[in-house]
Amino acid sequence: MSASIFSKTPMRVLRQGLAHSNGKTLVFKGARTAPCATFVTFRSPLQPPTEKLYEGHVPISPLQRTLLAVGSAFTALLNPLRGDMVAALGETTGGIFLGRIRDQMLQDPEGRRILRERPKITSETMQLDNLRKLPDGAFGREYVRFLDDQQVSPDTREPVHFVDSEELAYVMQRYRETHDFYHTLTGLPVTVDGEIALKWFEMVQTGLPMTMLSSFFGPLRLTHAERERLFNVYVPWALENGSNSKSLMNVRWEEWMDRPVEEVQRELGVQPCPQA
Repeated sequence: MSASIFSKTPMRVLRQGLAHSNGKTLVFKGARTAPCATFVTFRSPLQPPTEKLYEGHVPISPLQRTLLAVGSAFTALLNPLRGDMVAALGETTGGIFLGRIRDQMLQDPEGRRILRERPKITSETMQLDNLRKLPDGAFGREYVRFLDDQQVSPDTREPVHFVDSEELAYVMQRYRETHDFYHTLTGLPVTVDGEIALKWFEMVQTGLPMTMLSSFFGPLRLTHAERERLFNVYVPWALENGSNSKSLMNVRWEEWMDRPVEEVQRELGVQPCPQA
């Protein structure tokens, strides 16, 4: 399916008439000075890209992307535990914001190294058993303690499917894989209001629409006491620390595991969240 726009374009006088079609653009040229009819073809909103760009990529059309974004937004708001819908929302609305994050990473030496080497955060690469042997208070020890307490692992993160760029798909995957480090860094609890507070922090850091949606509409699900704690304690902390700290997408977390949590917080410019 295609859509065409008819336009008149002045053409050079030609000795011979020419009718040419390449399957996408049809041009008629006359042998005398005359306007030329040009048909320009655009991709239909129902037509997805024709090829997969990386493992797990699911090409979808603009219309499908819009429907998936709307549907995943409603589902994620009704049930924030639907990780697949939260992931789909982030991918279908990330767009230019992932490009901005990539550009910010390119301006930082560590960010460039991450984009070049593309490290993965998995149970195998993080060597969780070794992290459990670190002394209490070490960033890696507190990170794996968080994973054990929540009964999760780095392998449970949803892979990227709907980002139409291999490089930006990695940026989104890296953002997901580093989420649990943010809990260790900030000390935010894994509660509904704690997760919303972390989304406020991530919103300032990344600007991703998914984080904005969670930040603005997530509080509707809270009790009165939880909303008071969120807006009186968590949100002011998140706005201040999200804007004053180093861009956490430029942190090679894998190399910070043996440092004390307080030292990591100090170097990255993040203060522990009060009343966490």
